[in-house]
Amino acid sequence: MRRYQFFYLIFFLTLAAIVSFCLFTDVSPLVSCDKWKSSHSSSQEKSYAHPVDLVVMPWRGQHNVYGTFIIPNGYKNDGFFTLTLPGDKTYCGQLLNVSGFVIPGLSPKPTNRVLRGYLNTRIAFWLILQGHMNDLKQPNNWKLGYFESRKVKKKRDNVYHPSNTKSI
Repeated sequence: MRRYQFFYLIFFLTLAAIVSFCLFTDVSPLVSCDKWKSSHSSSQEKSYAHPVDLVVMPWRGQHNVYGTFIIPNGYKNDGFFTLTLPGDKTYCGQLLNVSGFVIPGLSPKPTNRVLRGYLNTRIAFWLILQGHMNDLKQPNNWKLGYFESRKVKKKRDNVYHPSNTKSI
């Protein structure tokens, strides 16, 4: 009888050590929005896009919480998207260029670029547990900032237009 108690004691002490290590080390692969907010200069005029398609199904596994954004070619993006919930809670996610892939139900113009913004599954589960499922499904809460590339701007300035000419 004593031998089993010793094994139970060792098992629960090991379990407690593992759980406390995970809770106190806070080594998380999540990236905070603070690192991204200052990534681009604010001197450029910025536009914002909302997703044309949202998928919020974190119970299906990783990469099942995302928004599909469409921005014009020749524009650069922030490199991340933001999800803003009521109460000024903001979460960030990573972008992936999916312009070369066939996406069912989506046929963008050739002059547009398709980006997919992925929200971390753990964050999505946490928000759903807090009762934000409907907020996650609102496209107005998801936002992607984009701005005109300097190359495109220079080309546009050099294009002939009657208003650019002087009368003799």
